[in-house]
Amino acid sequence: MKKLFIAMVAVLALASCAGKKEAASKSIVIYYSQLNSTKAVAEQIANKLDIPIVAIQPVVPYDDDFNATIQRGQKEMNGELPEIKPLDVKLEDYDVIFLGYPIWFGTYATPMMTFLKNADLKGKKIVPFCTFGSGGLNTSVNDLKKALPESEILPGYGVRAARLDAIPTEVDYFLKSNGFLGGDYNPLPDFSAQAPASDEMKALFHAAVDSYGMIRAEAESVCERAIPGGKEYFFTAREAMGGTIQVYVVDPDNGDPVFTQVVR
Repeated sequence: MKKLFIAMVAVLALASCAGKKEAASKSIVIYYSQLNSTKAVAEQIANKLDIPIVAIQPVVPYDDDFNATIQRGQKEMNGELPEIKPLDVKLEDYDVIFLGYPIWFGTYATPMMTFLKNADLKGKKIVPFCTFGSGGLNTSVNDLKKALPESEILPGYGVRAARLDAIPTEVDYFLKSNGFLGGDYNPLPDFSAQAPASDEMKALFHAAVDSYGMIRAEAESVCERAIPGGKEYFFTAREAMGGTIQVYVVDPDNGDPVFTQVVR
């Protein structure tokens, strides 16, 4: 935004700095990350906002092997949750908590479940962020609302582990568009009206999802919008085993189409 007077610039700068300091003193990032993907998002948020960051650590670390984690996670969700190390943080000192986790079984990972079970987050503003293979932001947010009925769950951010290079740009946009970070940004336009998917759109859908073995679906309808450097599509698709999913796909001007999130 153009400033007309130097004095106005100075006043606004002082106000901006004061607001940032106030936000920094009341906000914190708390996250669990098994393979450092969620950690990358957590660090980006903490660095952008200049706020404290704390990691949740299981007493017994998880094996990096995917199948071993699946087996252990299933047992924990159906039995006793994992023990976590005490966090060196006074939650009463913070009003806004950026809460990060990987998606396991469609929701936040079991170490985060342990944290939520034992932490007093009444009256806090919770900003979820997560990493996933295909999706899970929406389902985990719904579970957070059930687990924390006396907290305010704000809009969240999610990113596929296969798209970690997108974190700096997307986190910056997320923080600015939701009022956590000052600075200019260009709001994205609305999607067009949903329309039946043409053969060309069906081919683009398959190009985006076929390399990910867990999606077996056919595009039925689609809408689109322009984004910096390309287009974004929102597909409704019919799964091979029945049921409907929604899939976001980005088609860059220079590069191949890739899906960014599945909503179930």
